[in-house]
Amino acid sequence: MINRVISLITFPGVMVHEWAHKKFCNWNNVRVHKVKYFTFGNPAGYVEHESPVNFKQTFWISIGPLIINSLAVVALSFFAFRITTDPRWYWIFLWLAFSIGMHSFPSNHDMKNISSEILHGGHLLYYLAFPLVWLIWIANFLRFFWFDAIYSLILIALSFNLFK
Repeated sequence: MINRVISLITFPGVMVHEWAHKKFCNWNNVRVHKVKYFTFGNPAGYVEHESPVNFKQTFWISIGPLIINSLAVVALSFFAFRITTDPRWYWIFLWLAFSIGMHSFPSNHDMKNISSEILHGGHLLYYLAFPLVWLIWIANFLRFFWFDAIYSLILIALSFNLFK
C-alpha cells in the first residue's frame, strides 16, 4: 500500500526518468522499441531499446536520468524560489522538483549494463565510470533509508541557497 502511495506522489519523477533514458537513446542513435512512462507496478516504467554497440552509448543511456532529473530539480527549484509569486505554483514546483529528484538514480540494472562493459577497459570513460557505478549502487541500497528523498531535498536546499 505504501509503495502505491509513493508511486502516486512521485509519478512525475518516473516519467522524467524514463524520458531521460529515451532522450539519451535518441542522442546516441540507439533505436527505441517501446516506452512505458509510468505504471503502477515493478518496474514503474521502462524503455526497451536495441543493444548499444559501444560503451559510450551504454554509459550515457544508463546515466541519463541522473543528469536530466538532477538538472530538472535545479530548474524547478529556480522557478519556485525566484520566478513564481503565487504560493500555489511555488508548492507545485517544489512537489515536481522533489518527485523528480527521488527518481534521479539509475537502476541497478542500468549499473549492471555499465559494469559488464567496464571490464573491457582502455578508454578514460571506463575508469571514470567505475567509481560512479559503485556510488550509484550504494545510493540504490540506501533507498531503504530514503536516500533518494534525501538526495532530492539536498538538491532543493542547494538550489535555494544558490538562487536566494
